[in-house]
Amino acid sequence: MLITTSYEPLSWQLELASTLMEQVQSLEEMETPARIVRRGKLSLPQLRDRYGDSQILLVSRERIEYYHEQQPALFFHPSTAAIRVKRLINGEKDTLLEFAGLEAGDSVLDCTAGLGSDSIVFSFATGEAGSVTALETSSIPYMLLHNGLRSYESDIPGLEAAMRRIRVLHQDHLTYLRQQEPGSFDVVYFDPMFRKPIHESSSIRSIRGLADSRALTEEAVKLAQKIARRAVVMKEHRDSGEFERLGFHEVHRSTTKIAYGVIRL
Repeated sequence: MLITTSYEPLSWQLELASTLMEQVQSLEEMETPARIVRRGKLSLPQLRDRYGDSQILLVSRERIEYYHEQQPALFFHPSTAAIRVKRLINGEKDTLLEFAGLEAGDSVLDCTAGLGSDSIVFSFATGEAGSVTALETSSIPYMLLHNGLRSYESDIPGLEAAMRRIRVLHQDHLTYLRQQEPGSFDVVYFDPMFRKPIHESSSIRSIRGLADSRALTEEAVKLAQKIARRAVVMKEHRDSGEFERLGFHEVHRSTTKIAYGVIRL
């Protein structure tokens, strides 16, 4: 993996590139070694040709971007979370929050955080007295989420504070669930990669192939029921057979292609 900057980088960009290098080195499962290379006047394809590496972490002046082969750039952005938070501020309801029964002060475990859109909404809704722990097992999404939540700036009231409160862990959710005491969280949430992909979703296309593609296991759901005090929630394709397989008998299907399964405790 190559770590580089935009043309004519500022000092903070060089420092962040060094920090990313340290983070990559700490992630034992990274398949290829990383190195910092000076951008000079080279384009990204020219960097790939010169160094023979298809993976690039780019520190631009706006954000950290990940490039791999012909895939679109992957980067942190609150995405639909920003829209949902605005709606909450305006007094509107949020479908996921309603099904999860979340309240201010609640604790949430997001077992499959990805780039954190749902975790951000959870954090905003639960407020300063609440807590959100977000797990991401895949290295690149974890790094983008970890750094993005701490640096992204927004003029939406409360959004930045909600992002900063999220605790992000680079850990497999099944391993983490096995370590928790009963009743450790109010709500446990799963948003695994859909068994039936929604191909028109550009945000999912960019992360598919990097994110953990394993199906959710029955053990994970059973453990979640032990550590959750109120509910276990899963997001899936509305036509998915995963709800029935995993014991989510309460399923809410919307007019979109997304559905939520809920196990109330």
